[in-house]
Amino acid sequence: MEFLREDHGVVIRDDKGEILAEITYRDTDDDKLVIANHTFTSDSLRGKGIAGQLLDELVADMEKEGKKIYPSCPFVMKKFDQESAKYSHIDARKNQM
Repeated sequence: MEFLREDHGVVIRDDKGEILAEITYRDTDDDKLVIANHTFTSDSLRGKGIAGQLLDELVADMEKEGKKIYPSCPFVMKKFDQESAKYSHIDARKNQM
């Protein structure tokens, strides 16, 4: 499965170009902060850990850019809270800049 970087997100598309899964973010006035605002996984991919993989791809991208992530998407909030040891370094709620 190929993760594609598209404008403000990471997506997985099928052979026809339709989105099967995605995580998106929006920029803020602070150039060191983005807001993760949406996660989607199609029914055909649910339960396979794809949303978590998308989140990890986004985290890796933001780490490279030196940015923190503020979660407004319920999925990202839940993952940041459940796996705080894994994500605390990038969670803008825990790391005030």
